[in-house]
Amino acid sequence: MKACVCDRYGGPERVSVREVPTPVPGPNEVLVRIMASTISAADSRVRALRVPRGMATAARLALGLRGPRKRVLGTELAGVVVAIGARVSRFAVGDRVLGFPGADFGCHAEFRAMAEKDELVAIPAGLSFEEAASLPFGAMSALHFLRAAHVQPGERMLVVGASGAVGSALVQLGRVFGAEVTGVTSTANLDLVAGLGAERVVDYTATDILRGGERFDVVADMVGAIGFAQYRHVLRPRGRMLAVAAEVPDMLAMAWAPFWGMRVFAGPATTKPGDLAQVAAWAAQGVLRPVIDRCYAMAEIVAAHAYVDSGRKRGSVVVRIAGAD
Repeated sequence: MKACVCDRYGGPERVSVREVPTPVPGPNEVLVRIMASTISAADSRVRALRVPRGMATAARLALGLRGPRKRVLGTELAGVVVAIGARVSRFAVGDRVLGFPGADFGCHAEFRAMAEKDELVAIPAGLSFEEAASLPFGAMSALHFLRAAHVQPGERMLVVGASGAVGSALVQLGRVFGAEVTGVTSTANLDLVAGLGAERVVDYTATDILRGGERFDVVADMVGAIGFAQYRHVLRPRGRMLAVAAEVPDMLAMAWAPFWGMRVFAGPATTKPGDLAQVAAWAAQGVLRPVIDRCYAMAEIVAAHAYVDSGRKRGSVVVRIAGAD
């Protein structure tokens, strides 16, 4: 099968399409023909070894010394089941499925085997493969942080960087949790964020939300360009900061935040069994919709990585692995 392989850390040119062995599903696995995947922020960071300051050595030990240990990146997939193991009962050949291997990667390939018990669910009716593939990374990350912060109905939540994959999901799921959401984004994305359900949208090129005197119960930072010391001035007492793009100082601030009457949540997102099924249910109900910026063919994988690296993407960048409907 064809797969997008990254042998060494570096720029987009480090990824190339090659022939690799096709996986064979085990007794408890299904084999999915992947129709669409995405290039998530995780894919871009791992490919470039772009990690928080002071974490490079630890990252190499965890991810691979000279290049990614998992050479085929891709955290999410949408496709069709083409084979099942002898003990599989939840899926059948021909099922349209959405999967989220997350940090196990492997979705930038024509086929991937996944255990039946893994995060694998039916694609909601009405969604294309591209739309389905663009859901998990942002929504699962957003769900992790909303749950960690115990966001409550009626609380005021500020989302800085509200047009990206995680930011756009936070705006929508923040509303599901009952929060009053203010989104901060660029001029070009104001209508997008408003259309996702933000009660208020702020253009950061025209307004500095940190200097306006407003206070929020929750501040979610997708960008990481502003330190925790500045954000704490817009948090209410017992407020929570979601440092999604945290650097080491933000992580260290987690220990000191209680002395200032607030909490900081940083680090990688984790998932619980059933989270992907919940995400799919929200999409089926229409309260969570995919946001797609651009679609690329598998042969354009280098250009797709370069666009993600530009920092200009909104929502997801999709890679069509096979012919999608």
